[in-house]
Amino acid sequence: MDKEKIYLHLNQFTKPIPIIVVMKAMGIETDQEVVQMVGRDPRYGDLLYLSIQECATERIYTQQQALQYMDDKVTYAGAGNIKDGRSKLILRDVFVAHVPVNNGNFQPKCIYTAVMLRRMLDAILNSDTFDDKDYVGNKRLELSGQLVSLLFEDLFKTMNTYAVDRMNKNSDMARSSPLDFSQLIMQQDVITSGLERAISTGNWDIKRFKMHRKGVSQVLSRLSYMASLGYMTRITPQFEKTRKTSGPRALQPSQWGMLCPCDTPEGEACGLTKNLALMTHVTTDQEEGPLRNLCFSLGVEDLSLLSGEEIHAPGSFLVMFNGLILGKHRQPQRFANNMRTFRRSGKIGEFVSVFVNEKQHCIHIASDGGRVCRPLIIADKGRSRVKEHHMKELRDGIRSFDDFLRDGLIEYLDVNEENNALIALYEHVDQDGVQRSSITHIEIEPMTILGVVAGLIPYPHHNQSPRNTYQCAMGKQAMGNIAYNQLFRADSLLYLLVYAQRPLLTTKTIELVGYDKLGAGQNATVAVMSYSGYDIEDAIVMNKSSLDRGFGRCIAMKKYTVTSEKYGDGISDRIAKPQRDRDGVLIKQNMRALDEDGFVAPGQIIRNHDIYVNKQTPKVTNRTPGTALTDRDYRDSPAVYKGVDGETTVVDRVMLCSDTNDKLTIKCIIRHTRRPEVGDKFSSRHGQKGVCGTIVQQEDFPFSEKGICPDLIMNPHGFPSRMTIGKMIELLGGKAGVSCGRFHYGSIFGEPSGNADKVEDISHTLVKHGFSYSGKDFLYSGILGHPLQAYVFMGPIYYQKLKHMVLDKMHARASGPRVLLTRQPTEGRSRDGGLRLGEMERDCLIAYGASMLIFERLLLSSDPYQVQVCRKCGLLGYYNYKLKTSFCSMCKNGENMAKMRMPYACKLLFQELQSMNVVPRLTLTEG
Repeated sequence: MDKEKIYLHLNQFTKPIPIIVVMKAMGIETDQEVVQMVGRDPRYGDLLYLSIQECATERIYTQQQALQYMDDKVTYAGAGNIKDGRSKLILRDVFVAHVPVNNGNFQPKCIYTAVMLRRMLDAILNSDTFDDKDYVGNKRLELSGQLVSLLFEDLFKTMNTYAVDRMNKNSDMARSSPLDFSQLIMQQDVITSGLERAISTGNWDIKRFKMHRKGVSQVLSRLSYMASLGYMTRITPQFEKTRKTSGPRALQPSQWGMLCPCDTPEGEACGLTKNLALMTHVTTDQEEGPLRNLCFSLGVEDLSLLSGEEIHAPGSFLVMFNGLILGKHRQPQRFANNMRTFRRSGKIGEFVSVFVNEKQHCIHIASDGGRVCRPLIIADKGRSRVKEHHMKELRDGIRSFDDFLRDGLIEYLDVNEENNALIALYEHVDQDGVQRSSITHIEIEPMTILGVVAGLIPYPHHNQSPRNTYQCAMGKQAMGNIAYNQLFRADSLLYLLVYAQRPLLTTKTIELVGYDKLGAGQNATVAVMSYSGYDIEDAIVMNKSSLDRGFGRCIAMKKYTVTSEKYGDGISDRIAKPQRDRDGVLIKQNMRALDEDGFVAPGQIIRNHDIYVNKQTPKVTNRTPGTALTDRDYRDSPAVYKGVDGETTVVDRVMLCSDTNDKLTIKCIIRHTRRPEVGDKFSSRHGQKGVCGTIVQQEDFPFSEKGICPDLIMNPHGFPSRMTIGKMIELLGGKAGVSCGRFHYGSIFGEPSGNADKVEDISHTLVKHGFSYSGKDFLYSGILGHPLQAYVFMGPIYYQKLKHMVLDKMHARASGPRVLLTRQPTEGRSRDGGLRLGEMERDCLIAYGASMLIFERLLLSSDPYQVQVCRKCGLLGYYNYKLKTSFCSMCKNGENMAKMRMPYACKLLFQELQSMNVVPRLTLTEG
């Protein structure tokens, strides 16, 4: 829009086209017809007046004149530079492309354009009618299967195009001899390789649609069981992550029950990457023909039989079916009720959506794929259709979930249809200001608003919301059991907790997803008190005896792969026996883990720099065929294990297999059992992470009257600012569960339904078993033996050991490898790199005036180099070792040479500048 003139912007035209010209080009030649299609409201006519006037000034009155005007504005004319008729093709195929044009009839497209125009004018007249771009009901999830079919279609078309070209080129030969199709059959490899490349890299390039997508297929994370489940419910957007917009990131009210409000990453993807809620279903495409016929039989007046005046007649609603206008209906509520009756009786698909939009006077029917929907219990005047006998049949196994759907007891609603429903949380709880008779649906269970990962948190409704988000990220990093077959898998990296337990305070979600069978943590007795000063900033003081008993003990299994290459003519790499002397003693000590076949033996202890596959490579690979290779023709190229000095690692398994190219592949899995040490990261289920600050002997730990000694000591300053009340209730519930021998529950909003134990009931249980109602215990000091001056909050909390261990991160070096080009230390822990003194650190040292320290760090400890500089010309010379004198290549003598030290990278820069004809000259003064 420009100064109340309305234009159509399309890339195919050099400038915007007035919308009235577009309407005339599609066959609506009179201005009266255009205004009738948009609506008879005088305010619409006033807003369209300038656009109609502009059309008249351009002297455009007929369809032909409008098409001619648009033809002159076409950007790309195509072959032969012919523009005539091009604009009509653009209007047919590009403009509102989903509305079909049959036999040149643009009437449906004109009506659709008029409806769009009416919505725009309504937005100008009333800002409340603006649509929310981030409303979940407007979005469709793109399923990978659709992209696979598009890619397959594109590759198949490429192959067919190639085949036709070959046939055209060989047409003369084809007349005289039969066509050889063997080369065409070989083009099937194009499809195979194309699909393999797309799936392995995740980059989907479909040339026909100019579509370039990244990350369509991703490697499923198997770090933990919850990481795998969370990955499979993830929704990744195509929105640009780097943009600092808050709108798409904000929590939308329309996400309720469809997308998890807690499970989203921190950082740049926050709020953009989402996860499905527990009971969300993503729809797939359904057949449209029968539904279309049903709509017409239920009283929908066909669009082709309606004039522009009749479309917006008072009391009638437009009927939209998957984005297309079917027609109109005079009794919208009756039509919607009939459609819902058919859906509940199973006559049409259970995922068909019927939504009546009163504001826009429109009925939306959707049966397309990619919509998110969820099941709800149907209520008749506030009374649930699901009765107690139904639930008894479900518990007895007589009735299944599908039976509830088929019998019309529950139904799936998408985000749009939820706007026509009034949903209660519970049947027996009265809502303030809501009449019971107006309630149409009841939630199956409020805990289903969360996803699978957030469902692990006990009492999340008592926590500050960011803490739940932090736990969703850390729950995926927790070590535990990943699958029942975990000891037979060959993952690149696998972390397993040795003595994993199920949580004492559980939730219904934990039981539904099977986390109680594949846990990722341990129930630790935690005392909330200050101890030793090593517990500041969330650090944890750990009991050494608990670690000896196996608390936090984990196994890291890493896979190392060696491939035996083939070079043709029967020449390939070989695996040699370990070399021994005459007495049978190994010549090289780093071969001690090898078996007699040249592979490392399972169960052997393997240390840093040990060989695990004694591979040898032929020195020459292009020998004459038939000549045998001797031992001298091979050179050693062993696979050497790089581990941590002083750690005991064991070979778990050795597997031999062949890859897709029929090459021998050796996979060695190395097992390392680790116990917690200072610096390892732990976390509770409430987003409270902390490292192990110190490990203390049990004799020095405080103990209770009953002789119970805590496993961990946590600083009480972790509670006030974090406001994780759910963690306190978890301690109480765990303590009560241990006392009475029953698992307590803490599902979100679960108190009214009995899926979460109330604090009053937990406290009553504690008092009944001889504990304080508040969960506090009377402790004695382990060092002095005196009673502590205050009662201490103590009980079991489920703690997770995270994958971040100090053994994998600790790094330091004195001297080591350097980069060949600049002679500076390498970068990174894996390459034994140096610790970089960056620009900011340098600025601090300059501010302190520590000049000699800067000199040492930036030159002496990095890349010192002695150069010969000519005082006369200022260029670098060289030192002649035979004549033992310096020489300047420019001055052709060595009279004015001086020695100086500079960084080798600086000397390299000077030489690179000289190669580009830039001469840097050094001016020297006596120091």
